Amino acid sequence: MIDSTEDTTVKHDMQTIAFYNLENLFDLADDPHTNDNDFLPRSAKQWTPKRYTNKLRKLGFAINNIGKKETGKHPALVGLAEVENDSVIEDLIASEHLNDCNYNYIHYDSLDERGIDVALLYDITVFEVLSSETFAVYLVDEDGTPDYTRDILLVSGLLDGESIHVIVNHWSSRREGARETEHKRMASSNKVGEIIDQLRQSETDPKIVVIGDFNDDPSCGSIKQLVKNHNLFNPMETLRSYNRGSTSHNRQWNLFDQILFTTNFLKSTPRTLEYSSANIFDEDFLKLFSGKFKGTPFRTYVGKKYKGGYSDHFPVYAIFRK
Repeated sequence: MIDSTEDTTVKHDMQTIAFYNLENLFDLADDPHTNDNDFLPRSAKQWTPKRYTNKLRKLGFAINNIGKKETGKHPALVGLAEVENDSVIEDLIASEHLNDCNYNYIHYDSLDERGIDVALLYDITVFEVLSSETFAVYLVDEDGTPDYTRDILLVSGLLDGESIHVIVNHWSSRREGARETEHKRMASSNKVGEIIDQLRQSETDPKIVVIGDFNDDPSCGSIKQLVKNHNLFNPMETLRSYNRGSTSHNRQWNLFDQILFTTNFLKSTPRTLEYSSANIFDEDFLKLFSGKFKGTPFRTYVGKKYKGGYSDHFPVYAIFRK
């Protein structure tokens, strides 16, 4: 792999906020509290130390380069999905391509049935954490039993000295069908709306960034209502096309990974962060380069078959300028 961005001039007035679903970043230990039996050295997937280290190195390389063509540096903030625990995040930020990026992280264990959570990486030289908390989304299955999903993470802090709030999401999947599971994502959308309302009650015109794998496209009701009811801007609406997205399923592209934000980022005010651009980070090194699925994300596994790639999602990012 060649880093073609090394000569890019660092732009100190720009910062990247990114989001990346890491596709099952599990450690090698058997945790009785998580559903990690597929990701053990003796499991059918044969999740070995060598494979784990390879994935960490690849994910680190990808994260280090998000937005670098535009800004000349690694992202200030990176929301993560599908991390098992603190130890995998610590291993990730200690890996070859991230160990000098000054990253720390915020992570809470959730009751998710797959044992995967969201987290936020932040560069301590440009972001100061003031507070963080999680919000559970209460769901029930048809038989009335609780359906535990990922908590929503809120991190409030100072990015280049300016107050912002970042809400990190990984909403319920479509595994049982898009329509059959739609109510679960609507429940998560409503919860994010409540969080935004709370922030606006406690602060005048707060700057809020909502990032995540929503398992819904920009055109879906759960996203549309969030944008409309809470005065958000979604730059991802114009990025999805029939041959481009952040994840591919049954030969169709979806843009489930998105970054939305309050419209006060669109105001041009001196010495404050304003929105510059947004994109899907779908560089060639993240893609399959041959075969019938050429151009789609180069995954770690397809079913139980090890492929040795990065993730089944491309990262997404937005750039803000001060």
